[in-house]
This record gives sequence, structure tokens and C-alpha cells, in this order.
Amino acid sequence: MAEGTAALAPVPEYLELLSTGEIEVEGRMPWSSNGTFLVSVSRGEDTLGAIYKPGRGERPLWDFPGGLFRREVAAFELSRLLGWGLVPETVLRHDGPFGSGSLQRFIDADFAEHYFTLMEHPVHHARLREMATLDLLLNNADRKGGHCLYGECRIWGIDNGLSFHDEPKLRTVIWEFAGEEVPAYLLAYIEDVATAIPPGLAGLLEDYEIEALMGRARLILERPYFPSPHPDRRPYPWPLV
Repeated sequence: MAEGTAALAPVPEYLELLSTGEIEVEGRMPWSSNGTFLVSVSRGEDTLGAIYKPGRGERPLWDFPGGLFRREVAAFELSRLLGWGLVPETVLRHDGPFGSGSLQRFIDADFAEHYFTLMEHPVHHARLREMATLDLLLNNADRKGGHCLYGECRIWGIDNGLSFHDEPKLRTVIWEFAGEEVPAYLLAYIEDVATAIPPGLAGLLEDYEIEALMGRARLILERPYFPSPHPDRRPYPWPLV
């Protein structure tokens, strides 16, 4: 399937293995501000690489409550509901080596690529518009360039923990589409989020955060344009990559 066509479903076998497999820590991921671990998940002869983010490894933040790992799972659930396939398969595990946390399928990506290199190629622009639209819904406060991975012939969005705040928090590197109309095919998917409580988010987000998500979906439908950086808020994450 070409990029930009949405309707990319997660792989059930990956979800099953992530949900039930035995977790073995391989090592800690470098340059992560929170405790983030590369693990293998095994069941019988099946093994899958994954990224494990335990709640115990999170540093307290002044503007987000604890439990960012739940927001990682919620971002996947929203991506799955929309059918855009932007977030790798992610599950909640309470039996991890360091306690409750998120477990996300590891993407064997070309780590020389990131948003700024991908943006140079128009073939990726449709997919990056999808990413920008997802981030509007997520209210993503930390879309760095390095959070856009290229692997398995498509672009993925990772590190979505700083999302779903009920107050405006959008901080992203994706501003090249500011002022453009959100593609009509994406608006058709957003209608479901705007009109009914999204399934799969209960227990991951507070009720008021889900209501805020639905409000953002309605706002996108009312004003279907990519926004420009807000002059009174910090619009870019740091570092940028």
C-alpha cells in the first residue's frame, strides 16, 4: 500500500506476542530522559524486539501527570481506531521486569533518516500530513524530528507519551503544512472520533482528557486547516531531532 492512503491495520500476531510473551531485557536505550529499555518478547519459537517503558523509570514533570506509558498505549489505540497505522503496535503490560509499562514493537528503521531528511522527498509528504493530523488530535507536546522513523517502507511515529493533555500543548517540528487544508480523506476518519467516545482509551486516559480529544476532533472538522505556530506558546520541542 502506498504512503498516504491510510487504512493500515496493526498485525494481530504482533499484538498477541506483545501481550502474552515473556519479556527479557536486552539493554537500556541511550539518550532517553526516562528509563527506556530494548527487550525481546518470546513465546515458544516466536521472538519479537520491543521497547519497554516502565512507569518506575519516568522522571516527574511539572506539566504532565505520571503514567506517561499509558499515553503511549493510548496513542496506538487512537492510531488503530483511525486506521492510519502511524504508531507501532503498543500494549500495556503489568508484569514487566520493572513493573507496569508500555511495550511497543521495535521498528528496524534507518536511523539516519528523520523528519527533516524525509521532508526533503515529496513522496513522503502525504504520510507526514497524516502524522501532523494525528499530532493535532494527540495534542502532541514532543514531536521531535527523530520521533519520525522510516522502516518497513513507511514512516512511523514513536515516543508519544507527552500527549493527550487537556490544555493546548502542541510542540512539533512539522509546521511545513501550516495554512494548508487537512486532506478530505483524513477528515472522514476524524468524524468517528468527534461523534463517539473512542474505544480502547478507557483506563488509559481520564474522562476529561477523552472529552478534550473529542473536542479537538470537532475543531479540526470545523476548521480543517493545519495551524501555524502560536506566537504566545513554545511551538517547537527541544532538541529538534
